[in-house]
Amino acid sequence: MNTTGYRKEHAVRPIVIAGNWKMHKDLDGSRSLIEGIKTQVAFPLGTTKVIVCPPFTSLSVARELLEGSPIALGAQNMSDQDEGAFTGEISAAMLKSAGCSYVIVGHSERRQYFQETDAFINRKARKALATGLTPIICVGETLEQREKGVTEQIVSTQVTGVLADFSKGEVPALIVAYEPVWAIGTGKSATPAQAQEVHALIRSLVKKTFGDDAASGLVIQYGGSVKPENAEELLSQPDIDGALVGGACLKPDSFAAIIKAGAGEKT
Repeated sequence: MNTTGYRKEHAVRPIVIAGNWKMHKDLDGSRSLIEGIKTQVAFPLGTTKVIVCPPFTSLSVARELLEGSPIALGAQNMSDQDEGAFTGEISAAMLKSAGCSYVIVGHSERRQYFQETDAFINRKARKALATGLTPIICVGETLEQREKGVTEQIVSTQVTGVLADFSKGEVPALIVAYEPVWAIGTGKSATPAQAQEVHALIRSLVKKTFGDDAASGLVIQYGGSVKPENAEELLSQPDIDGALVGGACLKPDSFAAIIKAGAGEKT
């Protein structure tokens, strides 16, 4: 893999820290967590962007509590359809009206448990962008794939698939999240060097397909057991522009520590 990346001082990209709550927190728990995050994140963010992605049922209360704060609201999933007889689905327009600015699409758990394909994820991402939401598009290999030495092949195929039909002008408006599946919820994290290697691969693929401006402007997050202890070193890598945080975002102090590492990197 090509590990030569764009250094942050040569490409003005913000650090973007997003917390994916997954299927955690009812309304009372959501209120408590958001209030805790707001209390803990009382330091200058600079150009760092912070996003919380609670369950659908908590979006309205989250919007109310986050009003006036620098923390943005995101959702964990969405339909590729505008409306219709799709029981249980949520459209991009519904998320927009609920106060969301971001939406996660193609998380590895959606791929694993609901058999979501690159083409399906691509449709969601294009629908999100067209509706005014920033999609956080996830890619990453399983442990078996890494052990077989096919990480580059898998990630390249996924990136090509999920970014199909976007224009070079649209790409910098997206976020790509590299999440090695073997590091999600396991306590294991890719080393900074391993993560940087794949991030550089993704950026090189984007450069080849969409050009230098698109590649240098694209935010690429790392996701996979990000925690306060490893956040600073991960975020110091030239092609790692943020974190998609799982378990650590459910504790205000640990999430704030990761955000602080990001803000310190950029300010």
